[in-house]
Amino acid sequence: MENAQHPISSGFGARSTADDVLAGIDLTGRLAIVTGGHSGLGLETTKALSRAGSHVLVGARRPEEAARALAGIANVEVERLDLSDLESVRRFAERFVASGRKADMVINSAGIMACPETLIGPGWEAQFATNHLGHFALVNRLWPAIASGARVVAVSSGAHGITPIRWDDIQFTKGYDRWQAYGQSKTANALFAVQLDRLGRDTGIRAFSLHPGKILTPLQRHLQKEEMVAAGWIDAEGNAIDPSFKTPAQGAATQVWAATSPQLAGLGGIYCADCNVAVISDDGAETSVRAYAVDPDEAARLWALSAELTGVDAFSR
Repeated sequence: MENAQHPISSGFGARSTADDVLAGIDLTGRLAIVTGGHSGLGLETTKALSRAGSHVLVGARRPEEAARALAGIANVEVERLDLSDLESVRRFAERFVASGRKADMVINSAGIMACPETLIGPGWEAQFATNHLGHFALVNRLWPAIASGARVVAVSSGAHGITPIRWDDIQFTKGYDRWQAYGQSKTANALFAVQLDRLGRDTGIRAFSLHPGKILTPLQRHLQKEEMVAAGWIDAEGNAIDPSFKTPAQGAATQVWAATSPQLAGLGGIYCADCNVAVISDDGAETSVRAYAVDPDEAARLWALSAELTGVDAFSR
């Protein structure tokens, strides 16, 4: 396997913010689609892209709630998008394609983490279905309206290190573990970017995945406070005490960097962390990626399965 995971001299790091990486970059006239762009890291991403001049289309499961969260931010619109419902995904994509517009950035920021066992659709495990299959179907359906030269960014996580794809039981029919399920979905996000980049690069469209870092956001909604205290993330009052945690603005930096940085011109299919290209390692460090999460054979296998499950593949012959 060719190793494309070589860090560069980006000039940014773990404490850089989304505004830092956009300094001097004018996104006027560009259009970004950000899933979950009204909450957590997605909200910070939307704010930063808007300040840099981009128009941002936010896909949200509850558009009324999203509109309230985004009130006062310039150049933003909201459309209903439920990634756990492939019909909602289809309708969102068809509306955008029919508008005649082109997306210059697609940032797959929405997700769920460590939820109780939930089955959706035809019995799919909810984290794999929402975090991966929903975004897989979305990008494939949007493909005719993604501009040449665009970037697609999949927000993965260091939790990909929990497990590779569990080919013998992807849907957890033999027993559910919420963290294994989350880890698998984040590995899937990284592999999605590897294969999408391979398929799309000849059209000038590149794909990236990333670990945003550890940040306290609504993503932790399924975790008990006592659990996070025991993990050393927060104190009894709910304040972050782990010094490695980032602010939301810092957490959004790597996805904004991957979507816009001229330093990544000519690159793609890579996993990023702390506004840089991550190294392949099993050390579990914040700036590393497991080899299985960027393995092109695993990526091609997952793509084929995802196309079969969703019935969508923009590249099928």
